[in-house]
Amino acid sequence: MISPHLFPRLPGFLESLVRDQNPWWRNERQANLAQGKRWLFATVKRSLVEGLSPITVLRGPRQVGKSTLQNQIIDELIADGISPKRILRVQFDDLRDIRDLHEPILEIAHWYAQTVLGQTLNVALLEDSPIYFFFDEVQNLRDWAVQSKHLVDIHKGLRVLLTGSSALRIEAGRDSLAGRITMLEMGPLLLREIMQWRLKEDVTPLLTNGPTPLKQIAFWQALRQQGIDEVEKRQRAFQMFSERGSYPLAQSNPSATWEEIADQLNETVVRRAIQHDLRVGERGMRRDEGLLESVFRMACRYSGQAPNLKLFVEELNETMQAGIGAQRVRKYIEFLDATMLIRTIEPLELRLKKRKGAAKFCLCDHALRAAWMQEVVPLTPDALAQQPALSDLAGRIAESVAGYFFRSIINLNVAHFPARPGEPEVDFVLTLGDQRIPVEIKYRRRIDSSDQNGLLSFLDKIHYNAPFGVLITLLDEAPTTDPRIVSIPLSTLLMAR
Repeated sequence: MISPHLFPRLPGFLESLVRDQNPWWRNERQANLAQGKRWLFATVKRSLVEGLSPITVLRGPRQVGKSTLQNQIIDELIADGISPKRILRVQFDDLRDIRDLHEPILEIAHWYAQTVLGQTLNVALLEDSPIYFFFDEVQNLRDWAVQSKHLVDIHKGLRVLLTGSSALRIEAGRDSLAGRITMLEMGPLLLREIMQWRLKEDVTPLLTNGPTPLKQIAFWQALRQQGIDEVEKRQRAFQMFSERGSYPLAQSNPSATWEEIADQLNETVVRRAIQHDLRVGERGMRRDEGLLESVFRMACRYSGQAPNLKLFVEELNETMQAGIGAQRVRKYIEFLDATMLIRTIEPLELRLKKRKGAAKFCLCDHALRAAWMQEVVPLTPDALAQQPALSDLAGRIAESVAGYFFRSIINLNVAHFPARPGEPEVDFVLTLGDQRIPVEIKYRRRIDSSDQNGLLSFLDKIHYNAPFGVLITLLDEAPTTDPRIVSIPLSTLLMAR
């Protein structure tokens, strides 16, 4: 038994709050635990329990279900026979007195060993049974990576799952955790998850283990055929995606009005990221909250586009009646990218043909744009037929949706191809090794031969090493006349994972 004088008690109400976050220590089940599991659940649990690395890091935007996934894994571990007292979970966002601790992760771990286990972690781990630590929203803790490294280096057999909403701050800790970390990423709901949650239907994803299958035209042809075979459930799920986006809170509450959903997205996703994750910078410097909100609004306005930075800054300054420099705006765009609310896609750079260009903005969910700008733009063919004036805007949003989808595929390099002398632009270029796949978005009811010009030009350049291209459309188009081009609707693309 550890002497009670070895470690101080946690300050203030912190001890009570930590105990409240761990009801299983009192042999209590978790109340109102969500039943629907995200697609990454089995992968995260396997990495935590059996993975080669002692630390698994799950990063993603706020409100995509990372905390829920932690609680579901804890519930299964207990059901699997793990002693509840060998599980510690701390949600750092909820701890008011955490700033009173100099090294919160280490101090809470020592307190846990003393008061819950009644022995050191080392002695407890000699029992040949793992101990699981779950730390939620660690990115705002000072030196979280160093403290986590110390824990797993000293205590062999300790398994840790960390979650965070800032790619920038999580990535900054990667070097400290080299050789001890498995990094996973989770965004909003996939289309097949919406299908499962709302329709109680399912499809088998064709892309499951990395991006390698994308290199084969047969994959895209099979995906096209799957979309045809599953047309009814695909279109119904895509309509739900179009109406509410892909955040769990939107799809889990179908009876709530769009206005209620929009308010929740603005408050719990956008403003929470801006006010909590981004407001305080390095050495405590406070960032301009108003500027962060305005830059996000501009990113929403230009979603699916690559605006010239100079014009972007001029328009921003005109709106804010301010004199903000391009370098500062560029940094704020990087900060928003770090929250994973947006993804910036850089122009393709080729040897001997490097050319600077603007980044393309892709939102993690078009519903954030609809909520923040109070402008709902439908994506389904039937709804657009009733509001044809929104077709061009819907096309840009579709490009944003496709871009974020591609960026969410781990180990897939995604760029866009700006127009060059004698070469038309291409919306996206996917790179796998030395092979490239050009992708063009033509989100309208009528597709003609000229819509393939960008793809054909790219395919005809031998040095680009692009054996085929992909045309993303609004409707289930007939096969293209060129066998090197596969056409699939956006809804079918979103079914791939």
